[in-house]
Amino acid sequence: MKVAKWGNSLAVRLPASLVEELGLKDGDEVVLTAKDVGVVEVSVDEERRRAIERMRKLSVPLPADYKFDREELYDRGDREDRDTAKDEGAQEPGAAAD
Repeated sequence: MKVAKWGNSLAVRLPASLVEELGLKDGDEVVLTAKDVGVVEVSVDEERRRAIERMRKLSVPLPADYKFDREELYDRGDREDRDTAKDEGAQEPGAAAD
């Protein structure tokens, strides 16, 4: 393999056989570990994949027709009520401070 300049870094192209063996695709994250002098281990970054899976399990699916509309929220007056309450020194229970 040949080391090449890529911006301010150095890059190495992985041989197709290694890419296939690891099941890599464009955009995957890998970990390079120096094992011995002149020996580098390439492995798939499983921690990132596991973190994404954990986040997906926490997500709550929205209805298919859901569309967030910030203007609708403002039109409801929620923003004004919150600002007025803050000016008067009161705050709704559980409301986050700005």
